[in-house]
Amino acid sequence: MKIIPPSFEILDDLDQQSLAIRIEVCGRVCYKSEDKISESSCEPFIKNIVKRGHNSVMEMGVLTLKVIYDKESDATRFFATLPKYLVIDRPDKKELLISGSVRAFREMYQSYSSVKIVKAMAGFLAKKHPMFFFDCESKRGWIPQEGVLVEKFDLEKVDALPADLLARHRHIAVKFYINRAITHEIVRHRPCSYLQESQRYCRYSQSKFDNQVTFIKPMFFKEGTEEYAEWEKAMLETEKIYLKLLETSSPQAARTVLPNSCKTELITYANLIEWLHIFKLRTSPGAEPSMREIMNPLLERFKEIFPNVFGDLQAKG
Repeated sequence: MKIIPPSFEILDDLDQQSLAIRIEVCGRVCYKSEDKISESSCEPFIKNIVKRGHNSVMEMGVLTLKVIYDKESDATRFFATLPKYLVIDRPDKKELLISGSVRAFREMYQSYSSVKIVKAMAGFLAKKHPMFFFDCESKRGWIPQEGVLVEKFDLEKVDALPADLLARHRHIAVKFYINRAITHEIVRHRPCSYLQESQRYCRYSQSKFDNQVTFIKPMFFKEGTEEYAEWEKAMLETEKIYLKLLETSSPQAARTVLPNSCKTELITYANLIEWLHIFKLRTSPGAEPSMREIMNPLLERFKEIFPNVFGDLQAKG
């Protein structure tokens, strides 16, 4: 048995990587298969995700596009599709700033492939990131859309936006190392994207898990007290039963005995406005203490990185 404290990791280093690398790194957290990442693993991993329709993995990469159009009727038709899961602003006349995940852009094209702005965005993304759109191209190929210009709005440009637009278009991912009780609360937030270590597939009797179950140290019981000793005893007994069940059962069957104290890795990906909402709720005095234990220091880091958005927010209590 292994006991660790809760922690977090802001995945801002992935913002500097290619979209494909980012999605593979995040996607492998579900099965804890990071050991399979290599120089050639990215493309087959992505294509397998696309073919299997594992759409949640494709939410882990967000792009921002600038769309310039000639005819207002094209914009009217685009907005009539009620764009799903896209963040859209109009910073100038006949200009749109659009942010969304790979999944959002794919599903928009699959549903509205006849809309000119949608076709223009899909064609642009297919040329820039072909492995994500290889199954969408028609027999005629990607035809340029006259009167619509699509450009990539780089991360540096997003970071230079005014605070109100920055909060809407800047997305950032955080990997939490927390217990299962806390993940149950975090995943209630919308709109966010999530990927989580799967007890259904992870077999903790394997050597890559050191043949043991990892638990998160509880903040409620001080180490050395009778309460902590009782908790530790319960975790040891649970691990023993779980490992015994794995001798004859699958991980998805054996996991039914695992408690909320089990460590899990959860990636939460959202724009800064949603993170602001999360912090307002989860750092308040009424929030669950274990939640505040992880969210208060995370808020301090966000304040350092994005002072224009989070600078005035204070954890209470």
